Amino acid sequence: MTRLVELVGAGYAYEDGPAVLSGVDFGIAAGRALVLLGRNGSGKTTLMRLLSGGLKPGPGELRLDGAVVAHDRAGLTRLRTSVQLVVQDPDDQLFAASVEQDVSFGPMNMGLPAGEVRARVDSALAALDITALRDRPTHLLSYGQRKRAAIAGAVAMAPRVLILDEPTAGLDPEGQERLLDALAGLRSAGTTVVMATHDVDLAVRWADDAAVLTPSGIRFGPAGTLLSDPELLVSAGLRQAWSPAVAAFLRARDLLAGDAPGPRTPEALAAWAPGRP
Repeated sequence: MTRLVELVGAGYAYEDGPAVLSGVDFGIAAGRALVLLGRNGSGKTTLMRLLSGGLKPGPGELRLDGAVVAHDRAGLTRLRTSVQLVVQDPDDQLFAASVEQDVSFGPMNMGLPAGEVRARVDSALAALDITALRDRPTHLLSYGQRKRAAIAGAVAMAPRVLILDEPTAGLDPEGQERLLDALAGLRSAGTTVVMATHDVDLAVRWADDAAVLTPSGIRFGPAGTLLSDPELLVSAGLRQAWSPAVAAFLRARDLLAGDAPGPRTPEALAAWAPGRP
């Protein structure tokens, strides 16, 4: 499995504090939807900032396509054309007067020709379903619109890896679904998406792979398998996921074959239930 970006033997400690992460060997595989889970203070944000170049590993190194990333201007520019991080609060990321100006900032800063900048902005706005908002002042956007505008700014950089910190936090159910649809479109277009979240049900439904940050280290594996482990979830300060619990209930009553996937949402369960004994 090809790793686009990875940490090797990496650790990090903030000034005058203990190590937040140590001995981390962790990578992002091309084409896989990856979710990061863990309690507050577990190191999720630190891990994302290390992977995106915002922090430099103390011990260890960051690699892009197998080559060590130098934390100088040239090295970080190379990294950020491939890896983009979108922080949790869109107001920490949006700064321009209008949506179009904000989304165009990154490509313009790369020195791209005006025609390519326009094409990237058009594509990013369309991907996040906010083309109609291109001239809207950013301070007049709803919270969900600001979330999508912030993601569009990262998408306009045409990254191979898009890392999102709690992208669905604060959104109503409709807003969550619209964002997930947009992320599905990005994935189908070839972007590898990584999401940090506390929502275990969302993780089971959305992700191919999961990385769970626990006090004893990072556990990594297929999302459906890893997030079906109640002991692991307890150790990480997370609640049990709905989907694996329902699947276990159905299997225990011989209503679901042992190797059959269970329903991932209440809506899927309702659609599956008619005609069942």
